[in-house]
Amino acid sequence: MADSKPLAEVELNIPSRPEYVGVARLAILGVASRMRFSYDEVEDIRLAVGEACTRSIDRLNGGADSHAINLRCLIDANRLTIEVRNALTKAAPAPAEADTPDAEKGLSDVLIRILMDEVDTEERPDEGIYLLRMVKYVAR
Repeated sequence: MADSKPLAEVELNIPSRPEYVGVARLAILGVASRMRFSYDEVEDIRLAVGEACTRSIDRLNGGADSHAINLRCLIDANRLTIEVRNALTKAAPAPAEADTPDAEKGLSDVLIRILMDEVDTEERPDEGIYLLRMVKYVAR
């Protein structure tokens, strides 16, 4: 499907700290509620955004204040595309008991993929960003 200019675009930058995930969830609640999504679909989108932001914080090694998470919503007549961007950082060496965070990341990935219609990730080393793109279609 060819990319066309969205009907509207909403962008939010939050600090990469857990206490701001709720702000992103509230923002997406407002955006998705204005579209033709059902209540359950709005809740699915809100949950997926919360998971995506939490993953970004984890990727940024617990939330260095110097980094931000960028949430960009592209609103079209029949879909909502949400891009969650954060700085592309080198992962710190994992401690020996790091199995739990990997398991949680795997569960987060599965949950996001179940809740949204399309999900893809992209690393852009030349731009220094990591991008998670999620799409939810209005009832087909």
